[in-house]
Amino acid sequence: MSYTVAIVGRPNVGKSTFFNRLLEQRKAIVDDMSGVTRDRQYGVADWNGKSFNIIDTGGFVPDSEDVFEREIARQVKIAVEEANALIFMTDVATGVTDLDEAMADLLRRSTKPVYMVVNKVDNYERQLMANEFYSLGFEQVYFISSMSGTGTGELLDAVTAHITEKDSDEVEQVDALPKFAIIGQPNVGKSSLLNALVGQERTIVSDIAGTTRDTIHTHYNLFNKEFILIDTAGIRRKTKVNEDLEFYSVIRAIKAIDEADVCMLLLDAEKGITAQDLKIYSLAANKGKGLVILVNKWDLAEKTTNTARDYEKVLKEKLAPFNDVPILFISAKDKVRIFKAIELGLEVFDCKQQKIPTSQLNDIMLKAIESYKPPMTRGNLIRIKYITQLPTKVPSFAFFSNHPDDIKTPYKNYLENQLRKNFNFKGVPVRIFFRKS
Repeated sequence: MSYTVAIVGRPNVGKSTFFNRLLEQRKAIVDDMSGVTRDRQYGVADWNGKSFNIIDTGGFVPDSEDVFEREIARQVKIAVEEANALIFMTDVATGVTDLDEAMADLLRRSTKPVYMVVNKVDNYERQLMANEFYSLGFEQVYFISSMSGTGTGELLDAVTAHITEKDSDEVEQVDALPKFAIIGQPNVGKSSLLNALVGQERTIVSDIAGTTRDTIHTHYNLFNKEFILIDTAGIRRKTKVNEDLEFYSVIRAIKAIDEADVCMLLLDAEKGITAQDLKIYSLAANKGKGLVILVNKWDLAEKTTNTARDYEKVLKEKLAPFNDVPILFISAKDKVRIFKAIELGLEVFDCKQQKIPTSQLNDIMLKAIESYKPPMTRGNLIRIKYITQLPTKVPSFAFFSNHPDDIKTPYKNYLENQLRKNFNFKGVPVRIFFRKS
């Protein structure tokens, strides 16, 4: 099993800043407001050639009345169970607090190695102040500054000393798996779908829009299927994004689309497809991602004989021109057809990976061109002589012609339809380029 390290501690000690430093990117949202990190955040860190999983957790507040703080405390406990080692972070500026004592108490009961870290130690005076943290009774205490990186090397040397080459290789293999992003507007059931698929409370599910702020990665390995599931914060129109945090969440969701191979767009059956859903769909298609449409809460929709067929027809009309996508009616709450959604996602992933031999491509496509030739432009007879697939992530084809600039969009659409008819590109955007022969 790959090696996992969790960063834990009370709110506002700099856990996410340290997490971002390890990942060398701004993956976790950092803000002066406490309670910003709600779910467990996952990333892969690398130190001196050793790779390990790193989990950033929300600030630990035991026995709180606040609904989110209670959920965060539960999530922290899950992270403590999941990890192989724990980085317990505190803050020299505030000294030892009751919440630090409560966290220490939880960690002392764990049998895993705990690295006590005092953060924000960036001068000699603070180094002297930091000595009071030895009173919490942990053997290994490290003085660091997450912001500047001071002292982090020594800490990481200690953490990675336990990691074998085999652990490190397994982390990298997981990183190479197919990635599925669950995308959509707030409150369509993205987190409920993730929990239903994984069969455990992996994310905080709540009816409060905006509960999921960061993107959350889950390694799925059940029923001989293995991939990474990414749950994202709901994407809503810019006018609604009035909180800085939500602005960051939208950026994270867009970055999750960038990272994914296949995007599962979740719609609310009762609301149908809205202008905002179409924008999210276009965004994923323009980025060349595989797409599956999941109509959630289908159990609540009023149905007659042809409801699903008619609903699908309306959806495809709105999704045009790129509407060659699988559409599935599901209920995340009742777990109806959710595993079929995974099969469709994997199918779309395979379609996206396919490479068509040049000879086969030319045999089929040149016949299609012969039966419907490109229209003449400015008295020029247009000939397409040769086709090849380009070595890109998104299926892309170059058509070599004597007058590439004179081929118009309707004919380009005809060629795309022929490619889709003869080769399976369901759910996959196809790119066509015309080049001078």
